[in-house]
Amino acid sequence: MAAFLYRMGRLAFRRRWTVALVWAAVLAAVGLAGMTAPEAEEEPFSMPGIESQEAFELMEERFPGAAADGATARVVFVAPNGEKVTASENKEAVEAAIAELGDGTQVASTVDPYESGAVSEDGSTAYTTVTYKVDAAGLTDASRSHLDESLEHARDSGLTVEAGGDAMEDMGGPSGTAEAIGVSVAAVVLLITFGSLAAAGLPLLTALIGVGISLFAITALAGPLGLADSTSTVAIMLGLAVGIDYALFIVSRYREERAKGRTAQEAVALATGTAGSAVVFAGLTVVIALAGLSVVGIPMLTEMGLGAAGAVVVGVLIALTLVPALLGFWPNAILTRKDRKARRAGGAPRETRKVNGGTRWASFVLRRPLPVLLAAVAGLGALALPMTDLQLGMPGDEAMSTETTQRRAYDALAEGFGPGFNGPLTVVVDARDADDPKAAAETVSGRIGGTEGVVSVSPAQFNESGDTAVFSVVPTTAPTGQETKDLVNTIRGDRPGIESEAGATFEVTGTTAMNIDVSEKVQSALVPYLLVVVGLAVILLLVVFRSILVPLKATAGFLLSVLAALGAVVVVFQQGHGADLLGVETTGPIMSLMPIFLVGIVFGLAMDYEVFLVSRMREAYVHGERPAQAVTSGFQHSARVVVAAALIMIAVFSGFIGDSDAMIKMIGFGLASAVLLDAFVVRMAIVPAVLALLGERAWWLPKWLDRILPRVDVEGEALTRPTEPEAEPAERDLARA
Repeated sequence: MAAFLYRMGRLAFRRRWTVALVWAAVLAAVGLAGMTAPEAEEEPFSMPGIESQEAFELMEERFPGAAADGATARVVFVAPNGEKVTASENKEAVEAAIAELGDGTQVASTVDPYESGAVSEDGSTAYTTVTYKVDAAGLTDASRSHLDESLEHARDSGLTVEAGGDAMEDMGGPSGTAEAIGVSVAAVVLLITFGSLAAAGLPLLTALIGVGISLFAITALAGPLGLADSTSTVAIMLGLAVGIDYALFIVSRYREERAKGRTAQEAVALATGTAGSAVVFAGLTVVIALAGLSVVGIPMLTEMGLGAAGAVVVGVLIALTLVPALLGFWPNAILTRKDRKARRAGGAPRETRKVNGGTRWASFVLRRPLPVLLAAVAGLGALALPMTDLQLGMPGDEAMSTETTQRRAYDALAEGFGPGFNGPLTVVVDARDADDPKAAAETVSGRIGGTEGVVSVSPAQFNESGDTAVFSVVPTTAPTGQETKDLVNTIRGDRPGIESEAGATFEVTGTTAMNIDVSEKVQSALVPYLLVVVGLAVILLLVVFRSILVPLKATAGFLLSVLAALGAVVVVFQQGHGADLLGVETTGPIMSLMPIFLVGIVFGLAMDYEVFLVSRMREAYVHGERPAQAVTSGFQHSARVVVAAALIMIAVFSGFIGDSDAMIKMIGFGLASAVLLDAFVVRMAIVPAVLALLGERAWWLPKWLDRILPRVDVEGEALTRPTEPEAEPAERDLARA
């Protein structure tokens, strides 16, 4: 591996114009494809194999055309204090607002609340549903403006008027603010790390090129595949983070080799052969973890995982080819100002520092490995404790800011009609085999309506064939409450007796039931996912480090950091501690997909730092250093760069905390927390402490296993030469430039 990448780096350096033009052509081609691709029609969320999804598909089959995907806006009217919406003046204002809402060019229908019974018992609240002819993405700016103006006109009458529904969703797409914040902080970190504008700018440039290619490719595929917006967001998030980090490690190793007196071409080749090997295997672990998300069986999660994995692959390829090529254009500009002056003056290159912050920290840990290990594990364990209270769900309008009309509409409906009104259950009765379908539906409706925790049951609506009925069940509790989950389980648990009495079958669906089913499926898939992904990654690390204990230590450290990160997410987003600082106004259950998504991404990123840091220790050990010396050498050469890489990732992920999307906000915080804990606690404290305690045993590998494992030479042993090859005349001239 090292020898192959050595030759690749050398070739990219010598053929830099060809490499640069190829990447420019790729960017132009995918950019053109992305800009000319048809607009994506996002498919609805689905999860095969759960009852709520099967019930929804049955509804689509038996009620053709009824499950239209037109956007809806649910407009809520609340009378002033002490008044009722049924009072003549208020009623006139509501009816005028409904008439104005119905005048929209894309509006299909509106519902009169006084005729449909959509008025609360105390008469304080009423609502209407505005249905559009197109989905939310198809709404024009004129239609959205008309909706907003109609709401404002209704408010002028003295009524409190709010609106929810997908018609109110912001379809503007990513604003780019998060990316700008991440890039800005990354630029500062790189500048401090390298002390050179060119050295700081190169990783940023190559990362942005990689992200551009990935984003355009996803955009081009979004139309045919119906990819979700979150696919591109996550791809940008990870592509930017790993793209900067991977280029950072190549550039850092290049400067290190130049400081040893090597020519530019030889330094590029060695950097690609050594640091590039770590990049390849670090990237492979990330790809395995992300692609492994497809085993969960959730299409949206599969799309996000594969899209982000593709962005990581692009980042790895750019780091191995474009970065060496660009180093060929500016071989000395990447160096520090002191080194450039020394070379122009014909002086000797500056020797690599023997003592730095990394070596001092490593020495500290090596002198006290057990206390450091115990303190780090105890700290992570304490942070992980809140995870035992983890509650999964799919936050909706209730998780939005109270400054939004969607959240205020949610609260008004909950106050006027009860907390369960915002999350009704939908029951689908399949009476095709019943002697009397209507009687069967009434039996099912009556039995479910008598269940404790049910407020009301709507009249059953039949399809044209009269063999399938649908009715709504309003719980007494909120959609995300544990009591509502218990109610769904109770209804399904009573199913055998109800179906036997009715002579028909039924299924429970609706948004609330779907969220409950998704949470349960994700929880059940977490263990198999961990076994598959962690198993493959352990095998990969076994090949890289040729050690039994190092991969096991890496996996144990990852589990500690991800559990602690999940605990931090619970503390903020579920328990509400420090939520105001992040703009989280309402706490609630953690997004169902969050644990498995966080596990997938963090595992890959954690292995990044493991490979980069420990591969330098392995390199020193293979080249003859004692285990303790190898740990110090690894920190001497890698600690500063790993810290910079971690700070960059934290900055990129933290930028997404300001996103208005609750899911992206939660993911950004979770990833930033996980990287912080993994890089600075696990890799910087636990790793050297464990290696110090293990000594020679850390690198032990049974002889029979050593014989059958392939040798990839990630530490670059094959590249060790007793003397440096004589530089070609052209290369010597370039080195003086």
